[in-house]
Order: sequence, then C-alpha cells, then structure tokens
Amino acid sequence: MTLHLLSEPVAAGYLTPGRVWSLIAVLVGVIGVVAGGLAVARSRSGDTRRGAVVALAAGLLGMAGGVYVVTAAKGGPGTGYGIVGGFLALMVGLIAAALGGLALSRSRRASHRAG
Repeated sequence: MTLHLLSEPVAAGYLTPGRVWSLIAVLVGVIGVVAGGLAVARSRSGDTRRGAVVALAAGLLGMAGGVYVVTAAKGGPGTGYGIVGGFLALMVGLIAAALGGLALSRSRRASHRAG
C-alpha cells in the first residue's frame, strides 16, 4: 500500500482549499488596487484619506493571505495548493499597499497646504 500526497497535478477546474484562499486574497488585493487607484487619481482634491486607508488595509490583508497560502503550500504549481495564486496575491497586495501609501502621503501634503 502506497501513500499518495497531493503532489500530483490537480485539474485546473477543481477548487481546492488552497486555491480558494488564494482567490480570496487576490480579490481583497484587487479591491485595494481599485480603491488606491481612485484615491491617487483624486489626491489633488484632498478628500482621499478614506480610500487611501482602505487601499492600504486591503493591500496588507491581501499580502497576508498570500503569505499564508505560499507558506502552507506543500507542492509547486499545479498541485492544488494555490501557490501561484498566493504569489499573485502578494504582488497585487503590494501594489495596493503602495497606492494606498502614495495616496495617503499626497492627502497629507494637500491638507498641510490647505490648512
């Protein structure tokens, strides 16, 4: 009797728990990118603090989810552990956090100039 681990490829159509968690982390990161992009685009008007904070928080959460998936994965791409989505969540979360930080710094500068 042989013991088979989940190191064999899993079909792309199957949603394993690792893939679900990585998709959730990517979705949170995308929400952060959208909020951060809107906040940066509106940063000249000054009222972007809420969008910047949402982008920063969503980016950090997306990165944390990506780190969780990548560290919990016991196999490489195609094994069903969601490692590719985990790395994607790390990248998208990093972009969201950077946009949120940029918008936050611009909103602070705009508020100092206005006040």
